[in-house]
Amino acid sequence: MVDKTKRCTLPLFAFLLLVFPAAGRAVGGDETPAATDRTKIMYRENVVYGQVHGAGLLADVAFAKSDDPLPAILSVHGGRWRGGHKRDTSAIQVKQWARFGFFAISIDYRLVGCTPAPACYQDLQCAIRFLHANAEQLNIDPQRIFLIGQSAGGHLVSLAATLGDGPFPRTGGWEKASNDVRAVISLAANYELNTLSWGKIWTPASGDVIEARQLASPVNHVRKDIKPILILHSDNDRSVPISNALLMVDALKKAGAPHTFHRYPNAGHMQVTDEVIERAREFIERQSR
Repeated sequence: MVDKTKRCTLPLFAFLLLVFPAAGRAVGGDETPAATDRTKIMYRENVVYGQVHGAGLLADVAFAKSDDPLPAILSVHGGRWRGGHKRDTSAIQVKQWARFGFFAISIDYRLVGCTPAPACYQDLQCAIRFLHANAEQLNIDPQRIFLIGQSAGGHLVSLAATLGDGPFPRTGGWEKASNDVRAVISLAANYELNTLSWGKIWTPASGDVIEARQLASPVNHVRKDIKPILILHSDNDRSVPISNALLMVDALKKAGAPHTFHRYPNAGHMQVTDEVIERAREFIERQSR
């Protein structure tokens, strides 16, 4: 175990090696990173960001050595809350974003086939708290934590921007840490569950399912002071109709909430493409000023 009173004196990579059990390696250079080479990327697979009933919640992380605290980007994959994983095309490539100058983290979360909703959302909240609780050791600027999610992952990050904890208990650890974020990028996401063809997948273990889906719909929590949100959606998205996204955009406009909307005519159910990355980075740059 690491002495918690001494963690702040440990170099970042040493902290990760001692606290988290997965093997680490440098990317794009020697296996042992050079302390003065800022181009080397540290990459860690299956970092435990929380624990529920003894089971670890896992993430991949990547970062470059920096004298200054890094902004963080936390990626949440899609898959209708029942599939997908932290390395598929619905998630960012953490090594790429580390080269952009971020502490990049892509998480797995409990899928509904394992644990009913809202466990997946509680896991996202745990991951945000993990970044805050370990910001000094991870060399993260806690004032610049950004979320990006695709489809069901976009739903989860949009809920984080609008609802926060809501009535859901904090699980997984870091219960006293902040869950604040700077801004959110939502890609091909769903914002209203009761009218979505696959919204019924969000079914808690007990209680009224219609009310549960209303609570879990970001459009129902829009107000002027929510976190800034970037919405990207295509007219020909067959998984989440554009009408679902337009409900959210209209609610944001009516509330005077901070948002940016990019609408595409023929991009389908959008994944994390170069276009998405470019728009996301522009948005983050504006929010960082």
